Amino acid sequence: MTGVPASAAGGSGAKPVRGGKLGTAAVNQASLWNIANILTMVRLLLVPGFVLLLFHNGGYDPAWRSFAWAAFAIAMITDLFDGHLARTYNLVTDFGKIADPIADKAIMGAALVSLSILGDLPWWITGVIIARELGITLMRFWVIRHAVIPASRGGKLKTLAQGTAVGMYVLALTGPLATLRFWVMMVAVLLTVVTGLDYVRQAVVLRRKGLAAERAAAAERAAEATEEALRAAAGTTVGAGAASGAVAGSAAGATDARGGVTDVRGAGADVRGTAEARDAAEAER
Repeated sequence: MTGVPASAAGGSGAKPVRGGKLGTAAVNQASLWNIANILTMVRLLLVPGFVLLLFHNGGYDPAWRSFAWAAFAIAMITDLFDGHLARTYNLVTDFGKIADPIADKAIMGAALVSLSILGDLPWWITGVIIARELGITLMRFWVIRHAVIPASRGGKLKTLAQGTAVGMYVLALTGPLATLRFWVMMVAVLLTVVTGLDYVRQAVVLRRKGLAAERAAAAERAAEATEEALRAAAGTTVGAGAASGAVAGSAAGATDARGGVTDVRGAGADVRGTAEARDAAEAER
């Protein structure tokens, strides 16, 4: 349970870049059937096999519990190898992203629950560890659209402590080793709680930053939209003013034309009046 999804590998023929970043091309070229994904699937298949071996012959047979320990150890080792291969050779698939964390939690959860059923491990320890793992998984989905919570050194140390302690409980140990495994488990529980609280803190901080960034982006978009609306309104006002000026000019021209017609009519009336006065004068003579 490294917190880093193991993935599967490319079948495109392109040469992988050792230690390179996971790019879009690498993701698209990755093939489902490759060593990283095969190791993940082997770990999934080991879960029911481990449980059967642990409970065989009543669950208290030292020999069968040794076989169960071997299956558990193989599962934990494959977890380290498939993650290393995926990160080193850019072997990424959607199946690997989903299956790897499921396989991690399945083998550890099966071991804890089985040991509690057998009475070797207190149920409160099983409850604390499983609740932490499920809670952190749900929290990762809670903040995934804002950021990805990276696996920390404390988380890796927690995984190592859990694997060591559970492995010691799977073996039928007695005497000082039985006492030692209890204290190793206490260290694992402490690391489980402490790293869980640290993940909660990181998740809250990342979500707050993400929400603040979203609000800032929304405010910027709103400001841009308002500015565009104001520009559009200003352009409409200028066009309306120009149209009004044209209408006023036309009205003034029409008024001038009507005045000119009136002046012409007045001049015609004056000419007629002069002619009538001349005719009257001639008649009197």
